[in-house]
Amino acid sequence: MSATPPNLIKGFRRFREQHFERNDSLYQQLVKEGQTPKTLVVACCDSRVDPALVFDCDPGDLFVIRNVANLVPPLEGHSGHHGTTAAIEYGVCTLSVKHIIVLGHAHCGGINALVKTGGVGTPGSYIDDWMCLVESARAEVMAEMPQAPLAEQERACEKRAILVSLNNLMTFPWIRERVEREELNLHGWYFDIKHGQLLRYDATTREFAAL
Repeated sequence: MSATPPNLIKGFRRFREQHFERNDSLYQQLVKEGQTPKTLVVACCDSRVDPALVFDCDPGDLFVIRNVANLVPPLEGHSGHHGTTAAIEYGVCTLSVKHIIVLGHAHCGGINALVKTGGVGTPGSYIDDWMCLVESARAEVMAEMPQAPLAEQERACEKRAILVSLNNLMTFPWIRERVEREELNLHGWYFDIKHGQLLRYDATTREFAAL
């Protein structure tokens, strides 16, 4: 058996001392009553973007789904495995969350790969196959700003991909019905790692603006 990463063991000990033992009542309550988060976050698995840390939340506050480039697939058939969709279904239909946030971020590796490959995936690549979900975002950005620097194209694609995921969420009838009844709200947010800013998509202006 391989050696255990020592930094994680030390980190767990700090967690027990600084959080678990000091908030024992909170954890006991979560065990007794279960989880009742009001917000579901679809975030990237990028190690630099931890939603609970970014939003300074307590355990039980967020129901978090993480995958490459924080993507939401559209409604599809039941063949295959649908981890992201299953988690969203659980959050909406079982936990009855009131908000879904698609949290994109700057310097996303998945979007970088999509833009650099020009949407042409490598056969057998799970990542390329996954990123094709937002090929429409890449194509739109390249058509609108073909001469822009790569960094600007990627940033625009990161934001546009959030909108694709928001649209995909509405393909699920159990989401659309709740949105139409105003029982569920969808949000598109963008975290700028470099500048420490959080941007929100405004459907009225069709722009991302700082919160």
